[in-house]
Amino acid sequence: MQLLGSLLFTTYLFASTFIFSMGVVLAAVFPYRARYLVARAWARSVLWVLKCTCRLDYSVEGREHIPADNHISMWKHSSSWETIAQMLVFPPQAWVLKHELMWIPVVGWAIRAMRPIAIDRGSGHVAVNQVIEQGKRRLANGMWILIFPEGTRMAAGQTRRYGVSGALLATQTGRLVLPVAHDAGTYWPRRGLMKQPGTIRVVIGPPIDPRGLEPRELNERIQNWIESTVARLQPR
Repeated sequence: MQLLGSLLFTTYLFASTFIFSMGVVLAAVFPYRARYLVARAWARSVLWVLKCTCRLDYSVEGREHIPADNHISMWKHSSSWETIAQMLVFPPQAWVLKHELMWIPVVGWAIRAMRPIAIDRGSGHVAVNQVIEQGKRRLANGMWILIFPEGTRMAAGQTRRYGVSGALLATQTGRLVLPVAHDAGTYWPRRGLMKQPGTIRVVIGPPIDPRGLEPRELNERIQNWIESTVARLQPR
């Protein structure tokens, strides 16, 4: 039954992504809020179908840590789940992503309409500068910034050195960093069709103030908090 549910969910995921992407593209003639509401409706529908077909739900701890104004969130990246769920957890965010995603017909057009920060990950310092320059503009326009500092999805229980672009952006703007840990990779692996039943736990940490910190020191604090929290969430 779990395999059947996973197949049904995957079918819905691909079909709904195309359909709602068309909605985002059509809503591009309206203010940004209209596009975001369409995207959020898609995310809500996907997680509802995930719960119904795969018995996979989620809970969020630490919502009280989200400030009223806009800052930077940095998420653990172990699954596709968090790329969807983030739209229901935080206010509108500009996502840092690889620019190749915007080449996908229809879906890429919708991504472009959501004002992401699209970077060429193979360009080194150029990509870092893109995050800083575009990130400053998005923050000035009232948007949050979402960064997956590992740069790619990591298998459950694994990590790599966090990229420094988010920490640089925070130290240069004085914006707070909200670290976000979760165990989605345990239930929705980065590879494979099967989704396991259970409840994904998302933990939003207390904001980290970058003032007085060097970027690498800030980055270490972020990584230490996220990875130690993820470790506590793993089943024993």
